[in-house]
Amino acid sequence: MLPSPTLPRHFVIGTAGHIDHGKSRLVLALTGTDPDRLPEEKARGITIDLGFAHTTAGETVLSFVDVPGHERFVRNMLAGAGGIDAVLLVVDAGESVMPQTREHVDICRLLGIRAGVVAIARADRVDRARVEQTRTEVARLVAGTFLEGAPMVAVSAVQGEGLDEIRRRLTLLATRSIERPVDGPPRLAVDRVFAMRGFGTVVTGTLTSGRLTEGDDLVLLPSARPVRIRGLQVHGERQASARSGQRVAVNLAGVDRADVSRGETLTAPGALRVTRRIDVELEVLASGPALRHGTRVRIHAGTGETAGRVTVVDGPEIAAGRAAAARLHLRHPAALTRGDRVIVRALSPAATIGGGWILDPCPPSRGARTTAGRTRARRLAGDAPAALLAMVEDAGLDGLAQTELGSRCALHGTAAAALVTAMQQDGRIVVAGGVIVSAAALREAEQRVLAEVRAHHDAHPRDEGLATDALRTRVFGRSQHAADYVFTTLARTGRLRVREWVALADHSVPVTDDERALEARLARALERHGLSPPDVATLARDLGASPAAVEAAERALVKQGTAVRAGGLAFAAAALERLQADVRALKADGTSTLDVAAFKSRWSVTRKHAIPLLEFLDRTHVTRRTATGRTIL
Repeated sequence: MLPSPTLPRHFVIGTAGHIDHGKSRLVLALTGTDPDRLPEEKARGITIDLGFAHTTAGETVLSFVDVPGHERFVRNMLAGAGGIDAVLLVVDAGESVMPQTREHVDICRLLGIRAGVVAIARADRVDRARVEQTRTEVARLVAGTFLEGAPMVAVSAVQGEGLDEIRRRLTLLATRSIERPVDGPPRLAVDRVFAMRGFGTVVTGTLTSGRLTEGDDLVLLPSARPVRIRGLQVHGERQASARSGQRVAVNLAGVDRADVSRGETLTAPGALRVTRRIDVELEVLASGPALRHGTRVRIHAGTGETAGRVTVVDGPEIAAGRAAAARLHLRHPAALTRGDRVIVRALSPAATIGGGWILDPCPPSRGARTTAGRTRARRLAGDAPAALLAMVEDAGLDGLAQTELGSRCALHGTAAAALVTAMQQDGRIVVAGGVIVSAAALREAEQRVLAEVRAHHDAHPRDEGLATDALRTRVFGRSQHAADYVFTTLARTGRLRVREWVALADHSVPVTDDERALEARLARALERHGLSPPDVATLARDLGASPAAVEAAERALVKQGTAVRAGGLAFAAAALERLQADVRALKADGTSTLDVAAFKSRWSVTRKHAIPLLEFLDRTHVTRRTATGRTIL
């Protein structure tokens, strides 16, 4: 979606580079704002934590996230690198490429950053030959990365050389960039938290999707703390709303400063899943060792970090310079979704091992290293339809709720609807009651239902069929949406009869002359007993038949509509019709309520019969049960 012509384009740039190569000084020269805000930073002359500044170039707002270059603060650097659109790689003209230059380039590449500009800083301190030598060394470093062929500008923050060219190049990148999505839920990874007197808790971050508006009720994840937006600022200016791509300060109501930390995500309720297990496509840097199965690591995602453990899906390790599927087990929960980027670092000594992107934020717990697990990982690494089908098939008949397309697959709005429609049309999935189920799994369930019913008919040819509830539980468990879909489909296509029992459409129970005679005698007996029929055992004794034969005759009469079962007893249908008419007549005569005692007295029945009869009246909407009795409707 293109931005409105009246709104400036916001473009977030992260600095990268070795310690003391002039990153902060360059940001100050470009924006007029010193990103080093901590007294310790000013005292020591090095950047320790994230710093922020911005400047306006025409219709574009360039927002800078200045990151520390020292190896001890790479964790802080990573907290700021996740939400940026482009990188400004700063390399000292005299020192050239250094260890953190290499590591920061690797991290930016692994985070999926696709654009950037290289600043050859402090060019005024060396001769032209040295500047050109540094250019050559930087070009060798970035060969094969997203920075290959990127503009390299010699700059001097002191003399102003190259500053306009840096601004021009960054602005050009901004105009060519793709706007972040606004149709999904808001998502802001918190990179700074502080308290302001008179305002309370304030968090900052880059809004990577959606919109924020004053008064919105949101949630902080993974802590699950509900909050409300009290106020918004974009680069120090009060705004009623903010849109994706902007650096935002959010004043939150409902939470104390001490209860919020960097690494949490501000979003809409239900928009993201909190997880401690993620499947990823993980690339191991060529410059380091292989990553062995079971290695304990430090995992960085968004602005957060946690310790964790690596499960290599295929084989004992991921070789240096190779990418493969892995499962990361997080010590602490995180709010993540498909497509998010992760960085993996060694615990000790601290060094970047590799990184990649999330295939599934909530994979099943069963074996990732099995043949099925390896197949699943390959499917997840494919396009959106293949990944969605893999997740849906994992869920079996329980399926995947459509509401989870955003939280698990990062699919929202029209894109989600279009994908689901296309996959329905090509026969891969079915949407049943708002749940996406594999069409193959439903076909398999249909065949199992038919086989179960057919086997029951073969074993019990004189039974009408299988009890519906029992069959539903046996085949579908708790997957009610899938059960409803299968039973409805089989009935609609003429393969099953579905009532209180399930039977094949062409099934008929053979009836002998003796059975027909017993049915007739039973019908007369039920009519004679009216509202006080005896139980099966008594009927069997009176009719001179076995209880099983009487039960079969009862089922036949119920099927024919001659009898109705209520509370475990069979009543003549005609007797119940007369009862319904009599109760309605009471209402016409001015009686509006009915209790058990009055019912027993008026119709001369015991409690054994009164309770099922009253429940029958409730069920057929003649009466309605209340706290004190029944109301006649």
